[in-house]
Amino acid sequence: MADTITIHTDRGDLTLNAPCSLADAVDQLLQGTQRDATQMATAVNGQFVARGDRADHWLADGDTVLCFAPITGG
Repeated sequence: MADTITIHTDRGDLTLNAPCSLADAVDQLLQGTQRDATQMATAVNGQFVARGDRADHWLADGDTVLCFAPITGG
């Protein structure tokens, strides 16, 4: 098993220690920004991942992770 994985994000590639949950990756991605992880939606490889599922969603090398502000309205 590799010691690290590399994921693809809209901010560029990010290398993380393996194993790595989506929750850990989101924390790393938002580090140094004004964004709050609880206010962000996430998707892995184009599939939405609910906030409550992030800690149990394990990432694989090459996954694409997106963090975005959810769109609301009516």
